[in-house]
Amino acid sequence: MFKAGRNIAMKVPSHLYEATVAFYRDVIALPTLTANDAAVSFAFGDKQLWIDRVPTLSQAEVWLEVVTDDLVSAEKALENWGIVRCDEIEQLPDGFHGFWIANPASIIHLIAEAKGAS
Repeated sequence: MFKAGRNIAMKVPSHLYEATVAFYRDVIALPTLTANDAAVSFAFGDKQLWIDRVPTLSQAEVWLEVVTDDLVSAEKALENWGIVRCDEIEQLPDGFHGFWIANPASIIHLIAEAKGAS
């Protein structure tokens, strides 16, 4: 029902953002895919690593994407396991088929419909 998605997001406080981007760009030398003032994405093997500037954070967080072919069944299965949605964590684009959860260690996961996963 679930499989690893393509995206890994590293949410980084503003005071660490430039140094973190430089680390992946200059030290590790990952190819840059996209860049703007708020985020940079790098090719990370078969994944896409996003470095997002988040002024309200005090320390970095890693967020993961999980995809499913059946979003409704996935939601029910997670609910049966006692996993609570946390959609207030970040607004998803209009029309995007997915939702946010946190694992027991408070790592955020985007649960996305495979055909709508970016």
